[in-house]
Amino acid sequence: MLSDEAWRELLGQGAIRTFRERSVMLRQGSAGTHLLALTGGLAKVVCREPGGVVTWLAFRGPGDLLGEVSVFNGTPRTAEVVSLTPCTAVVLEAERFRRFVERRGLVMDLMRQALSRLRESDAHRTELLTLPVVVRLARALLRLVELTAPGPESDVVRLTGLSQEEIAQAIGVTRNAAITGLQRLRESGAVETARRAIVIKDMKLLRDWATTAP
Repeated sequence: MLSDEAWRELLGQGAIRTFRERSVMLRQGSAGTHLLALTGGLAKVVCREPGGVVTWLAFRGPGDLLGEVSVFNGTPRTAEVVSLTPCTAVVLEAERFRRFVERRGLVMDLMRQALSRLRESDAHRTELLTLPVVVRLARALLRLVELTAPGPESDVVRLTGLSQEEIAQAIGVTRNAAITGLQRLRESGAVETARRAIVIKDMKLLRDWATTAP
């Protein structure tokens, strides 16, 4: 992650753009002419395979860079970024971003961020193989809280913009299995659910679900 000072300076290198809910922010296969510095909202990163299969890769929130890999290596984008809620981002032209990184000496910071994302991906694959559905679900919800509600932890957090299908993709199960997991969390009092909304009612209880297998 970039320091607060570097992040603020980076945001001054481009123009602000808004994205409506469910719009494509970066398209898979397009050239890396620019990247986005996400300043508000929640987005998902997915890979569209031949035949229409969509693979979930990650959620991203404020403070994340989107599309920086293709900017650095000059190859077409290998994934698509879609806004789950209304999003705001600063559009950074590729060459200007590269000059900024070199001038500020941020190469190592970006490498650390890339390694962190690799560890995140490895941890997710391990969870898919080893943890019960409800535990994976609780962990996914906690990650979303960290992305969308930074700062002092609140007992009640409302997560919006997510469909049950997207939650299922994020934890590697069918939609029905995700619904069953949400029902268990709801019955325990940890969450409440509505259309494309999950309200975390008891953060401590959700953390208990994430660290054990009730």
